[in-house]
Amino acid sequence: MKIHLNDKLQILKKTTFRRVANAAKVYSSFYVSKWRGVPNQKGKPLAIAIEPTTACNLGCPECPSGLKQFTRPTGNLKEAFYKKVIDQVWKETFYLTFYFQGEPYINPKFLDMVKYANDKKMYTTTSTNAHFLTEENAKRTIESGLDRLIISVDGTTQETYENYRKGGKLEKVLEGTKSIVKWKKAMKSKTPHIIFQFLVVKPNEHQIDEVYQLAKEYGVNEVKLKTAQVYDFEDGNELIPDNDKYSRYRMLSNGKYEIKNSLENNCWKLWHSCVITWDGKVIPCCFDKDANHRLGELEKNDFESIWFSENYNQFRKQLFKGRENIDICKNCSEGTKVWA
Repeated sequence: MKIHLNDKLQILKKTTFRRVANAAKVYSSFYVSKWRGVPNQKGKPLAIAIEPTTACNLGCPECPSGLKQFTRPTGNLKEAFYKKVIDQVWKETFYLTFYFQGEPYINPKFLDMVKYANDKKMYTTTSTNAHFLTEENAKRTIESGLDRLIISVDGTTQETYENYRKGGKLEKVLEGTKSIVKWKKAMKSKTPHIIFQFLVVKPNEHQIDEVYQLAKEYGVNEVKLKTAQVYDFEDGNELIPDNDKYSRYRMLSNGKYEIKNSLENNCWKLWHSCVITWDGKVIPCCFDKDANHRLGELEKNDFESIWFSENYNQFRKQLFKGRENIDICKNCSEGTKVWA
């Protein structure tokens, strides 16, 4: 995960000795484990992702939530349960991602939960399709203390935008952006750091330059280009862009495609982060969309016992033995990267 300068400054404000000491344990144990080829986890995660909801108002291709293809139930994260989890991790964990599957603003208690984490000086970030950024929600977003707001803008015209964001309205996205920027200025707030995220796919790659202009026009802080994960890529896919720079996949001489990532048999994510589903399942990372690799349940056990459990360690061992043996790791573009 690449962190913008403004984000780094916000993180520094939330640094404590305990969090720094924990980070040192996590980094050192990862590199020692990588060197020895034997997992040895020290320290709690630096970051966690919590899923506010699995519900979504759009029907994007390559998204299990939008396509309604989950085998797990749809629901909203409960505030009381959420606070119980945060109370277990906040002293060491400083980076809290408020999304996984679904649209966060659908959960009516979402912004109250953001504020709870902010009050504990955790860095908070979320990603939204911006269809629920009404004037009221925009104002409450600023009041919640949210540090980073990622707005999905996958086209600069309605025709291109709806090609991927099925059922979406670019006009609503831009209205929501305008509301956030307005209230941020009105309240003289430095947060959230607003990002236009542009998922580069073949139908929109010709508009990359235009999204930078759109961001400037609406007062957005940053544009982030994101490569697309597709599930069926071996024989090509209509979403894979022509510009190789923006593709996670490359074409082989036989016309087949392969993932560019070297897919080393280690994973930084298994040391520094995890994902918690709305109903309390702890899973290894965001590539496990349907939560098939459940390493623990927070309704039954506390977070620390799950994080350091034999079950979790066995998953780390399995990865060291061969990434190709784990389904969610075969199509991963970022697992071996360490924060920079």
